[in-house]
Amino acid sequence: MSRRTSGQIVAAIDIGTTKSACLIGQITDSGLKVIGVGQAPHKGVRQGLIVNIEGVSQAITKAKDEAELMAGEEIHSVWLGVSGSHIRSFSSDGMVAIKNKEVAENDVERVIEAACAVAIPSDRQVMHVVPNEYKIDDQKGIRDPIGMSGVRLEASVHIITASQSAVQNMMKCCESVGLKVEGLVLQQLASAVAVANEDEKNMGVVVADIGGGTCDLITYIQGSVAHTAMIPVGGQNFTQDISIGLKTTQAAAEELKKHFGCVFNEMIDPNETIEVESVSGRKSRTLKRSDLTEVLSARAEETLNLIRRQIDDQGHTEQIGSGLVLTGGGSHLDGLISMAEFELDFPVRRGLPENVSGLAEIVKSAQYATGVGLLIYGYEQRMKSRTPESVATNEGSFFSGIRRRLNELFGE
Repeated sequence: MSRRTSGQIVAAIDIGTTKSACLIGQITDSGLKVIGVGQAPHKGVRQGLIVNIEGVSQAITKAKDEAELMAGEEIHSVWLGVSGSHIRSFSSDGMVAIKNKEVAENDVERVIEAACAVAIPSDRQVMHVVPNEYKIDDQKGIRDPIGMSGVRLEASVHIITASQSAVQNMMKCCESVGLKVEGLVLQQLASAVAVANEDEKNMGVVVADIGGGTCDLITYIQGSVAHTAMIPVGGQNFTQDISIGLKTTQAAAEELKKHFGCVFNEMIDPNETIEVESVSGRKSRTLKRSDLTEVLSARAEETLNLIRRQIDDQGHTEQIGSGLVLTGGGSHLDGLISMAEFELDFPVRRGLPENVSGLAEIVKSAQYATGVGLLIYGYEQRMKSRTPESVATNEGSFFSGIRRRLNELFGE
């Protein structure tokens, strides 16, 4: 690592349904070191879409100030996670002739542009162009074709697009507090970067990030992104069910979920009781903890069935040898992993962020999966850049140039 890169700061903003988080990392000679973490609650997001810019901006400010105080550094640009019902993805293929009978970087750029030559509505923008595999003449399954000989180069790519208005509203929240958006990253892609390893991606894996209002999915087949999806169910739905089922307030329901939440009756004492706050100033009641578990287990079973349906509908059930990785704050519910293995009948584990140092013990929690993934993603793009200054816009790799040209083309 060059002296010019070591010591640089990389930062991330994760705008969730119930809170915003800010993470600050420092690039060192040994890798990425997390030096600052901050978060603040808000009610300005619904299913990944901003509904209150001022409320979200205030939460970002609080999270940013907390992280900067912890890190002892000021930040001016961030990598921003994007998710929600407006995200769309699809696969596309392209083919070009190899100019000098040997694949060069220019040939790779041209074949990816050819694969991306599809009609995209003017109100959408390309977020990611992820190459899945290349083919030279009759040879398939090539990951890096540069330097190989042949006549014809083909590429299969996965294109992820987002609503321009939704993205602009998220960027406004950051820019209103003096933060420049260095790049946009799909949130479930960031989560997968933090919690799924290369072996799992090569064997086939689904990463499900259960947040406050949504469950964001990303599927890897043979090391490449095959599908992304969003299920409109998250931790808030569990809390709402408790509130209605046990006739208590939202705040009390959230506390019950955090301290006594479990989705498997077999994991609790059938005689254990809990105090449940009543509404309208009435006296608290004593209920069996199993009553709470029954409410949560019904919602957990529904959520897992929705995940399974997404996997089955895409025809990926037989291709995910590594099974499912559950992450996000909602994955912390006791018994959820055991229930998932029972319901889905394939391997399931909880994904915790890895491969960072510094405040690793603080961020080694599923709720920080997206934030840590954004830091790692930004760090990796910084390392791919030939000069630090070239990471001024979007992703900082040669694909960012392709993406800019595509956006200009689709805009026309």
